[in-house]
Amino acid sequence: MAAKMIIFAACVATTLAQYAAPAYPAPAYSAPKAYAPEPTYAPKPYSFEYSVNDPHTYDVHSQSESSDGYGNVKGTYSLLEADGSTRVVDYTADSYGFNAEVKKIEGGYKAPYSAPAPAYKSAPAYKPAYSAPAYSAPAYSAPAYSAPAYSAPAYSAPAYSAPAYAAPAYSAPAYSAPAYKPAPYKAY
Repeated sequence: MAAKMIIFAACVATTLAQYAAPAYPAPAYSAPKAYAPEPTYAPKPYSFEYSVNDPHTYDVHSQSESSDGYGNVKGTYSLLEADGSTRVVDYTADSYGFNAEVKKIEGGYKAPYSAPAPAYKSAPAYKPAYSAPAYSAPAYSAPAYSAPAYSAPAYSAPAYSAPAYAAPAYSAPAYSAPAYKPAPYKAY
């Protein structure tokens, strides 16, 4: 059997040796194309501002911002906090990064809207216009039940005798004291 495997392996090796691996030419890459430089635009300065004052929702805030077109931005915004104070933030953004200065102006804001007092009187306390009905006790007798009659069981009680065990047939083991001596203690 081993001889057959050797002959088979030799045949496979001979067959594969007849075919050479394909030869591919080395890839040829062209030089990368030069991209056009990014266009430069003239500086475009801007400036805007807005404010909101909604008395129904108590939404009170504003913002203003301006830029010189070269990446330098200055601005401020403010908003009304829930506790009635106003938060004011002055900020700048330039080549040094973003810098914000936060101020809190305490209290003093009074909502321009207050709910009017109701124009109606509260309802009077409820009093029924009739007296409560009088009910008499129900007129029925309490049900009477008799206990069910069961007969005694028809089987006799089992009778078991105590099991009889013989005493064990082995003697009690006898052990002697251990036969080793502890090593004497040496102080160093």
